[in-house]
Amino acid sequence: MKDLKLSGHKADKKRTVIEVGGLHIGRDLVVIAGPCAVESEEQLVKTAVAVKEAGATMLRGGAFKPRTSPYAFQGLGLKGLKILDKARKETGLPIVTEVIDTRDVSWVGEYADVLQIGARNMQNFSLLREAGKSGKAVLLKRGMYSTLEEWLNCAEYILAEGNPNVILCERGIRSFETYTRNTLDLSIIPAVKAISHLPVFADPSHGTGVLDLVEPMSLAAIAAGADGLEIEVHIDPQSALSDKDQQLSPAAFSVLMKKIHKIRKMVMELDEA
Repeated sequence: MKDLKLSGHKADKKRTVIEVGGLHIGRDLVVIAGPCAVESEEQLVKTAVAVKEAGATMLRGGAFKPRTSPYAFQGLGLKGLKILDKARKETGLPIVTEVIDTRDVSWVGEYADVLQIGARNMQNFSLLREAGKSGKAVLLKRGMYSTLEEWLNCAEYILAEGNPNVILCERGIRSFETYTRNTLDLSIIPAVKAISHLPVFADPSHGTGVLDLVEPMSLAAIAAGADGLEIEVHIDPQSALSDKDQQLSPAAFSVLMKKIHKIRKMVMELDEA
């Protein structure tokens, strides 16, 4: 991977730390939590308050939803962004939301603290360049059929625009397995750290699509060295307009957060041993 001029390890071997809303991504443990989609003000604000109380440090929520079917719920758009902004004001949690069109980057960036580029758009090079020009932190999800080299080269597009604030996120790849929605490739986390200085997260919600697997895969990701997690949480999962089968309840998320902190502490102790 000789062409990784910007995403590959620096000469001093220092890892990148990205500051967002008082958080130090790449140094602090960061847990992004919230619903798959913003559905209403009540739904999002209640979820935001609940995940904040449980220990989440950032809030996720999709205002724009790229869906497999054009007839599925596509998100609330600008209204959704305004609801996210209200939730941020009430909780203090920085906002992570997806941008899907080059024309939307600048104005979505007015609301978002972190721009998410989803798996379907990982190789949308025009979108990567626009996100790079924005200067906003970018959460770049791995494409479902993408190699590590392809993923890091997509990060290069953002970095080459002068934006050093790139967070990688493993969210599962397609394999022959049909029990899970995707196959969460946790081996990619230490692989990234061996090659790149960029922070790397895991998304066990999309990575499995199975509610009972979100907790063990979250803990395994932290044990593998992930700098953070992105987890879907909904105030009433069974009423969710998208991905209801993989969204945790606030109570389940609260239990998971306690376990995450225990695993994180163990990992740090092992690293110091």
